[in-house]
Amino acid sequence: MSITAIAYFLLPVVWRNLKSISQKNFLTFFGIGIIVCAHWLTFYGSIKFGNSVSITLACLGSASFFAAIIEPIVLKSNFIKKDILIGLIVIVGVLFISFSLPQNQNHNISYPWAIGTGLISAALAALFTTLNKKYINNLHPVAISAIEMLSGAILLTLIVPFISSNIIWFPEMNIQNFDPTNLQNGALDLVWVLILAIFCTNLTFYLGTYSLKYLSAFTANLTVNLEPIYGIILGILIFHENNELNAKFYIGTLIIITAIFINPILSLRKK
Repeated sequence: MSITAIAYFLLPVVWRNLKSISQKNFLTFFGIGIIVCAHWLTFYGSIKFGNSVSITLACLGSASFFAAIIEPIVLKSNFIKKDILIGLIVIVGVLFISFSLPQNQNHNISYPWAIGTGLISAALAALFTTLNKKYINNLHPVAISAIEMLSGAILLTLIVPFISSNIIWFPEMNIQNFDPTNLQNGALDLVWVLILAIFCTNLTFYLGTYSLKYLSAFTANLTVNLEPIYGIILGILIFHENNELNAKFYIGTLIIITAIFINPILSLRKK
């Protein structure tokens, strides 16, 4: 988050737009940034609990359900039955996945904790997306993104020393130890973190915030729900997670993906 914030603040457009943001709006987006940070902490925490990218991403598919509940409350609008129904279908998929997982003898792995933390992460994603939708108004999305990344970076810098005695303040870069057959050995951690920060966070977080000028928080979270599709594919290709997950898991994932595509189809039919 620190690298992402620095990258944003290197852009002149950020400084130009920060001048027009009131102190109240700055503090609002600073607070939303803490929710974003909590979302990512629970997201990666879920992966650690279950030692699985696929399980966490499947849980993230429930973001649309939480958005269908949170958005009308925060924006003081009417509940949309269609959105709630689609969200409930997603929850069925998540439940299907939770009951399909085998009993694991490894005490360091807990599927219930992975699913529970993943659902909290999805709820937080729906919450910060809805709040951004509420307060974005005419403010520039890149300035909003910069404030929220700065907020998360400051929060983590303050709390990490209290929760861990083994802190790696800067990612490793050791080309001599690079092994193409073992990308997780830490030799190129700096490269992976830079890719994560610049391409997977700077660019996509800005685009996601910008889209809220035109999309509802519910629809925006439906696009987040597409993460299980390419995320699980990458999980299979990189981590060979298909060796650990059975057919029932993928049936549950298919339910979630089906629910994702039902929404635009119903919207087009309505038009």
